[in-house]
Amino acid sequence: MSPPSRRPSMADVAARAGVSYQTVSRVLNQPGIVRPETRDRVLAAIAETGYTPNRAARALKTTRSSQIGLLTDGSSLFGPSETVTAIETAAREAGYSVLLTTVGSGVADPAAEPSPGSSLIGSGVDGILVVAAHEGMQPVVAAAASTIPVLAVSAQSPASSDAAVVGVDQRLGARSVVEHLARTGVRSIAHLAGPSDWFDARARLDGFVEGLEGQGLDGVATAPGDWTPRSGYELTRELLASGPPQALFAANDMMAIGALHALHEQGLRVPEDIAVVGFDDTDCAAYLTPSLTTVSQPFAELGRLALHRLLQLLEHPEEPGPPPAALAPRLVARGSTRPEHGTA
Repeated sequence: MSPPSRRPSMADVAARAGVSYQTVSRVLNQPGIVRPETRDRVLAAIAETGYTPNRAARALKTTRSSQIGLLTDGSSLFGPSETVTAIETAAREAGYSVLLTTVGSGVADPAAEPSPGSSLIGSGVDGILVVAAHEGMQPVVAAAASTIPVLAVSAQSPASSDAAVVGVDQRLGARSVVEHLARTGVRSIAHLAGPSDWFDARARLDGFVEGLEGQGLDGVATAPGDWTPRSGYELTRELLASGPPQALFAANDMMAIGALHALHEQGLRVPEDIAVVGFDDTDCAAYLTPSLTTVSQPFAELGRLALHRLLQLLEHPEEPGPPPAALAPRLVARGSTRPEHGTA
């Protein structure tokens, strides 16, 4: 019988990353004092070797639990669910475990007892990340931030709260859509808006308006949809009744799918008669007919940034350093829009 394989050690991680044992320890316990490129190399080595820190020993040494709380609304929508996955992955790579708590409908009341984060705080988490995608999560952020370091992952800074925030620049993503369409020769765009209580939807609408003004284009925004293909379908049918614009920019890919169906029913060709753009770059976007031009969000980078910023807040509560800039999304041009002028 062969002997059991040895559990990977910090020395193995150090050898793989080409750093000292002490540097690995700093990455695990005080990542804010390690240069970003070194930290990334060590985290990659941890993932490659499968090293798992001894949390009990680490807690005795650092007085920390090596656990992060994560509060969400349980949404299965692409953006929030991808954000949760990215945070869990980043935490695992950094040697932290994640305790997930879902805030149910009607629970996000700051006066409620116990508060939404109380079970996480009682479990001894070092800090809490809140995926605050909409107004309903604002009281959750405020209640948790009153007793423990909290970071909101959101397109908007939480109101009436001391919580910090990281996120993706949704306005920039929407502006890039308008600029792309302008370069294809489009002069009029309709925006199928998302729900008005969602921060991403608001920011995308703001970016759409800013893009129109910057490019000198005509445009209109619909009444708010609800992120679903059905709402994209219904809003598109209403638009077509008064004459189609040259392009549709849907607040997310699901609404864009509904729009494509409505256009097909009316015998309109995409992109020859009307261009269509979504947002999120969901797994199905590249496999639609035609393939969907959309905006891709850097979810993996967002997860790493959120965890790193929370650790900065834990290690340097008085002077955590300047807040990080919002991450830039990326336009992915596919078959549902015409080529930009000057491109093949």
